[in-house]
Amino acid sequence: MVNDLGTLLDLFVTFARLALSAIGGMQVILPEVYREVVEVHGWMGAADLADLVALAQASPGPNGLFVGLIGLRVAGLPGFCVAVVALALPPAMLAFGVSRVRRRLAEARWLRAAQAGLVPMVVGLGLASGVVSARAADDTLAKLGLTVVVALVVWRTRWNPLWLLAVGALVGLAGL
Repeated sequence: MVNDLGTLLDLFVTFARLALSAIGGMQVILPEVYREVVEVHGWMGAADLADLVALAQASPGPNGLFVGLIGLRVAGLPGFCVAVVALALPPAMLAFGVSRVRRRLAEARWLRAAQAGLVPMVVGLGLASGVVSARAADDTLAKLGLTVVVALVVWRTRWNPLWLLAVGALVGLAGL
């Protein structure tokens, strides 16, 4: 765990920039989070990142909670605080400014078209996030099979995902 001003600044800049590009939430830009955290900064390995993302998803709260856990792992409590502020403050300031402009342009045709154009982008980013998460976590054939089965079950049924999470936990505990 590193706790110096340079590391804290790197955490802030990295997650502020990522948060500003996270249209649809931090989960949809998980591939870029992976690139920054694992490949660029080397703060942790892919499996560690996958574990933090899974822990955050199993916990109540926002889906970007894993960012705070990354900060905690990298720089302790100061890292946690810096990462969470970087996740929340810049997008909140941007949303405030855009909402003021949007109110004035509510009837503009180009604005409605731009908003509609964001939908496929968010869907694509979500799919890319799932692929990156699966590649980091599926290191055995059993885990890969479980991922495929869970994806199909979520897509085709209305089962509560917590049951699927429990099955995944059992598979992990069994060491498969």
